[in-house]
Amino acid sequence: MGKIPPSFRPAISNSLTRKLPSQPTGATPRQFPDETRKRKPPQHSKKPDASPGSRKTQPLFKSPDLSSAKKVFDSIVATMNAPLDPRVHNTLLQSYASIATLNDSISLLHHMIKTHPSFSPDRSTYHILLSQSCKAPDSSSLSPVHQTLNLMITNGVKPNHVTTDVAIRSLCEAGRIDQAVELVKEFSLKHSPPDSFTLNFLVKNLCKCRTLSTVYGFIDDMKSSFGIKPDLVTYTILIDNVCNSKNLREAMRLVGVLHESGFKPDCFVYNTIMKGYCMLSRGSEAIEVYKKMKEEGVEPDLVTYNTLIFGLSKSGRVKEARKYLDIMVESGHFPDAVTYTSLMNGMCREGNALGAMVLLEEMERKGCSPNSCTYNTLLHGLCKCRLMDKGMELYGAMKSAGIKLETASYATLVRALCREGRVAEAYEVFDYAVESKSLTDVAAYSTLEVTLKWLKKAREQGLMV
Repeated sequence: MGKIPPSFRPAISNSLTRKLPSQPTGATPRQFPDETRKRKPPQHSKKPDASPGSRKTQPLFKSPDLSSAKKVFDSIVATMNAPLDPRVHNTLLQSYASIATLNDSISLLHHMIKTHPSFSPDRSTYHILLSQSCKAPDSSSLSPVHQTLNLMITNGVKPNHVTTDVAIRSLCEAGRIDQAVELVKEFSLKHSPPDSFTLNFLVKNLCKCRTLSTVYGFIDDMKSSFGIKPDLVTYTILIDNVCNSKNLREAMRLVGVLHESGFKPDCFVYNTIMKGYCMLSRGSEAIEVYKKMKEEGVEPDLVTYNTLIFGLSKSGRVKEARKYLDIMVESGHFPDAVTYTSLMNGMCREGNALGAMVLLEEMERKGCSPNSCTYNTLLHGLCKCRLMDKGMELYGAMKSAGIKLETASYATLVRALCREGRVAEAYEVFDYAVESKSLTDVAAYSTLEVTLKWLKKAREQGLMV
């Protein structure tokens, strides 16, 4: 079950670290989820009334027709006794801009100013139009964007770094990456250069859909032409990108460039590179990255140790992974469900599913609650080792606790049962997978059908009784 644990990312998903029901003390083994606490007493709570904020907001403008929009605006203003706050005008303009053309939105703004001379559009007002112009249907040019900027400047509002950010983000959201690059250079030359947040946002989007040489060219151009240099976050984005494309040599080169630029790689940078090596089952290189971290004075965190333990376990070096578990504890980090599940995965790969069961007991003894991934990994390993009695015992406890089956553990369990001639139990597992929505009906049935066809063919050939 060689999936990369979610805790390799900086934020660990709550859904993967939630506590399962506490362990029973009766006949069911202690390492299995509790069956006795599944049923909860009925909760007789009154359904809360929907709060005003939870109701869907009705659109203020139901038609993009300009004359209708002007009437709606006038009627809204007429019903308000107090002087209008500029934010009210901006809200109305934004509502209309979401369904109208840019020219009609500009016309409505002029109508607002004409009918209410006290209203003075601010930078936020023009940002609404700017965002709309970036998402205009005519994506062949930046003329709508220039139209909005000219209107903004003509009325005495100078673009600033927020203006740049609004334009670049809007263009990227519309999939107009090349024009975002063109516009950021224009802003750097004429108006306001991007801040680090905007630049890094654009670099990240370029990494998703352009070649690495194109991204490097953009960064070099911004540096040489406008004096805008990449920062630590920029290099981290680049390193993450090349690691995802399994170009670890380039990642290490970027670490060197990062040093030359006066930055010190942080824990996240090293974790990213380590993850890349672990994805390729290159445990030795992952250990070298760990050692380099220590040499540079960067303290490894929980993600570092989880990544390293996963990589070593995946590449069949469970003993070394266990050693780093001890180092992890000595360093003051508490192993979590991901740590133990990675080790169990490695032990099951080596055929030591019983050892993984012992590790599960140790895990609980130390106060760490297993999660769904833990149980599925162990079930998969028990079936692979043909320890079907243990496997069915674990499956029964998982079923009682409402734990869903993962695709790999379901398929392995069904095949193992059919191989032993326990077809009725395989059908029961199929029923649970469908009822619990562990898999789609089609996926669950396809696995069972293929397995039964294989069983029939094996019997016909005399391979099975």
